[in-house]
Amino acid sequence: MPPSPLLLLLLLALALTLPPAAPQPAPGSAAEPQEDDARCLKGVKAELRDPEGRLSSWTTNASAGAVCDFSGISCWNPQESRILAVSLSGFGLQGKIPPDLQYCRAATTLDLSSNALEGPIPPALCDWLPFVVTLDLSGNRLSGPLPSELASCRFLNSLKLSDNAFSGQIPASLARLDRLKALDLSRNRLVGQIPSQLGSAFSKDSFSGNSGLCGRPISSRCGGGLTGSSLGIVIAAGVFGAAASLLLAFFFWRCTGKSKAGRRRQGRGGTESEVTAAEDGSWWAERLRAAHNRLAPVSLFQKPIVKVKLADLLAATQDFSTSHIVVAGSSRAGTAYRAVLRDGSALTVKRLHSCPLSEKAFRSEMGRIGQLRHPNIVPLLGFCVVEEERLLVYKHMESGALSKVMKEPGETLLDWATRLRIAVGAARGLAWLHHGFQMPQIHQNLSSSAVLLDEDYEARITDVGLTRLVRMAPGEGGDTSPFLNGDFGEFGYVAPEYASNPVGTMKGDTYAFGVILLELVSGQEAASVSSDVGEGFKGTLVDWVFQLKSTGRIADAVDKSLKGHDAEISEFLKVAFQCIVARPKERISMYRVYHSLKSIGTGRDVSEQFDEFPLAYNKDDSDTM
Repeated sequence: MPPSPLLLLLLLALALTLPPAAPQPAPGSAAEPQEDDARCLKGVKAELRDPEGRLSSWTTNASAGAVCDFSGISCWNPQESRILAVSLSGFGLQGKIPPDLQYCRAATTLDLSSNALEGPIPPALCDWLPFVVTLDLSGNRLSGPLPSELASCRFLNSLKLSDNAFSGQIPASLARLDRLKALDLSRNRLVGQIPSQLGSAFSKDSFSGNSGLCGRPISSRCGGGLTGSSLGIVIAAGVFGAAASLLLAFFFWRCTGKSKAGRRRQGRGGTESEVTAAEDGSWWAERLRAAHNRLAPVSLFQKPIVKVKLADLLAATQDFSTSHIVVAGSSRAGTAYRAVLRDGSALTVKRLHSCPLSEKAFRSEMGRIGQLRHPNIVPLLGFCVVEEERLLVYKHMESGALSKVMKEPGETLLDWATRLRIAVGAARGLAWLHHGFQMPQIHQNLSSSAVLLDEDYEARITDVGLTRLVRMAPGEGGDTSPFLNGDFGEFGYVAPEYASNPVGTMKGDTYAFGVILLELVSGQEAASVSSDVGEGFKGTLVDWVFQLKSTGRIADAVDKSLKGHDAEISEFLKVAFQCIVARPKERISMYRVYHSLKSIGTGRDVSEQFDEFPLAYNKDDSDTM
């Protein structure tokens, strides 16, 4: 029997009076990241067997704010209950690697070593934990092949997979982990040849206990187990193949005239080993040396007295020799070389790893970046387009990157006045990018390596505008820009919100600048704290400083060489903490950062006014662009 019209009207009226249902945030979204962390740990506990009861403190009805008190869990800082590390080593856990780890998206450490875990490594592990720096799965019963997708863990510094039952070959893609400093694949069932780049970067201890492995750095040779008859066949085939190859090579040599190129290389004084190294490690430079490319012009924004060609850059860098590589901005965006021209003047030439733009779009973007002129911005002087190569020409900063200077002991140790002047100069440059334009110029890749110092130790920011030019190097997972794809900056400088909302913002730049301020005042690196100062602390500089602040020991974070400036350092730290607040809306703007630092330096040589560079836009701190 159909309902009466009166009943339908009553139901409609009731529905209109009810409040709408609250939308549920997607996993990993910025709306409720702490709830995702709680969901992560609940899932981990449910999916793993815990015979020793080590996870008993993980109550099933735990709120998001209580996860930091769970055993084996570390959080970013007391102000924000977001998981930094999941360290469950030796807990006696059983089962497979839990898929609910994907909800601990902001974690940088996953240590499940010395348990009884089984099964393979999930290929999606790096998608679950895109910011993981330390991955330790050693001492378990894991098996199967090593997934090539581990190369997607771009921030990985330490990978330990020893004492398991992994089989198959070592994926060549692991060589793309350019941040990897520790690798342990020992005591597994791996076979085949060790990828050459891994073999040259790590000792034989990293690969020992795998009887089927061969090649550098272990002593066994690949293919050494042939029988006598098989060896004879291989030798015969090799001799025949070598003869045929020689005939083909001779024919090719005669047709292409490669002998002339060989004589030219010898004429430049290069030894045979140097030529081989250049061909192996700088194949792109070999292509640039071709006669038709050497005449390619270098486009300069200001008309030079003498025209510069690619041949001049090749000579100034010794054919882009590795001995000319310098630290100047992000090494992932491109490799920088110091170029000394014939007149003795120095330039910095940055070779972009790859560029998705067409030549027309690239030249247009160069024109835009080339117009950015400020006393605290490294000027882009010109560029060169040769086939697929994109070379940027900058003014050379003689004192180098701040990250390099801070590591140098002895006479180059920076005093407080110099550090404060560097902070004010860098703040002035970044504030101009944010507030000197109606549409702000967001850096997205700021670090102490992107703050360069001239001969007078005045700070200048480099890599401005590169986020629109670069993409991942060939073979690194795609053709989209790593910056537009959420791969922001260097580890230690990445704002917490980028873990769930990978869109570049001014407040993300402010966070990175706050980390640089902490580096200046502490003398420590952003990614880690030295053991003699941090007393074995494992975490980033921001984590360490927040820990000291929470225990009333913030004075311990100050570099011991800085004495007699307590009042100024205290105000300096206040500005730094206002930059690294966990919530973006609570961070101050670079406009305020600059003026706050300038007021600290009143009376010193740090308060110059640049009236021709007004800061007129986006000064409201509530603006989260």
